Amino acid sequence: MTIKIALVTGANKGIGFEVARQLGLQGITVLVAARNKATADETAQKLSSEGVTSIGVELEVTNADHIAALTTWISTTYGRLDILVNNAGVWAEKEEYDGDAFRDTFEVNTFAPYYITEALLPLLLKSEAGRIVNQSSALGSIQFMLSNELAQRIGTPAYSASKAALNMLTAYWAQKLKGTALKVNAVHPGLVKTQMGGEKAELSAEDGAKTAVRLATLPEVGPTGGFYYMDSELPW
Repeated sequence: MTIKIALVTGANKGIGFEVARQLGLQGITVLVAARNKATADETAQKLSSEGVTSIGVELEVTNADHIAALTTWISTTYGRLDILVNNAGVWAEKEEYDGDAFRDTFEVNTFAPYYITEALLPLLLKSEAGRIVNQSSALGSIQFMLSNELAQRIGTPAYSASKAALNMLTAYWAQKLKGTALKVNAVHPGLVKTQMGGEKAELSAEDGAKTAVRLATLPEVGPTGGFYYMDSELPW
């Protein structure tokens, strides 16, 4: 049986680390991506101590050279990619930020997943059961923004709009790839106790990773082009 290869972006902490860990505990080889190689290697070592086959890879998600180099390395090393989890994300508006919060949020949350996915699509299409999971948010649901009190209270323009745009990319890729074995879905992790979610959030990182892991390991009959939290489908 061929061992699956997964790439998880922003995997050095929080939900990304847990996604990598849970995939790895299923026997999947995990490429642990972080902004620099030292951090990626340190994360891979932590996972290896738990019995996970993991390899640290350098990927600053907004860096075109990093994307190109990693794509070439995966192609040369494995010849395919089975799972891509676009997990890396920012919520610049939640903290003091010196740059252009709106523009920089889109760079990480929307543009980066687009360029990474487009670069890796040829390798994902070589998989017998390719899976793309986009880490989105219920705050990117237009319906929730219009009707849900919590979304209206905590949603911010750049973060919500960037995740809504990521949802559209999910739908775009799903219809573009109809007729192939590749499935593309977006997930809402829930309110998770991470640096982004804060200590008052209700879920652990372990629970917050579960939806992405489920969508990354869907069987052949699983859905594509959906937006999910746990086992529930969310409105766009």
